[in-house]
Amino acid sequence: MLQNEKKKGLSENIKAEVIVIIETMLISLFVVALVFTYLVRVATVNGSSMEKTMFPKEKLIAWSLFYKPERGDIIIADTDVATVLGDNGELIERNGLGKQIVKRVIATGGQTLDIDFESGEVYVDGNKIDEPYITALTHMDEGAFTGKYPITIPEGYLFVMGDNRPVSKDSRSLEVGLISEDAVTGEVFFRVSPASAIGFVH
Repeated sequence: MLQNEKKKGLSENIKAEVIVIIETMLISLFVVALVFTYLVRVATVNGSSMEKTMFPKEKLIAWSLFYKPERGDIIIADTDVATVLGDNGELIERNGLGKQIVKRVIATGGQTLDIDFESGEVYVDGNKIDEPYITALTHMDEGAFTGKYPITIPEGYLFVMGDNRPVSKDSRSLEVGLISEDAVTGEVFFRVSPASAIGFVH
């Protein structure tokens, strides 16, 4: 009788431990799901538009909770819609690339952006910006705002460009145009692979 009671007690202890383990795993999965839904995003670099800052197939982590884009930030954004300016300055929405892009914020809502495509220099609010991250000067006009520079970025929108300007499809293009802040999924802040390049991204 005593032996049976010991076996029963041992069995109940094992069941209790298993229940605790399952509860811990479920809570952990729930927390992880919350983190990757509201706090951070994971993305993979496709293409060479952000070289020399980041390269194809690198994996990135972006912060999304309460994030407000600022000039110089590297962001991940959806491009289902491309927004351009009409002749009267009205916003016109077009079909976009339909994929996520990784780009650098050059100007935010309320700022005035100008690009001198001959000299390749970029100006924000009349001041030439220092761009040590680019591979080449900005000589290519992709047609989104031809004849309209300088442009004042509407509130709630961003003008973005890749660091590798000669190959980047960005806000200069009719397929990207201005990026709505609502389309931004986060600010890239950390590179998780490859192992040789792990670290914070600037």
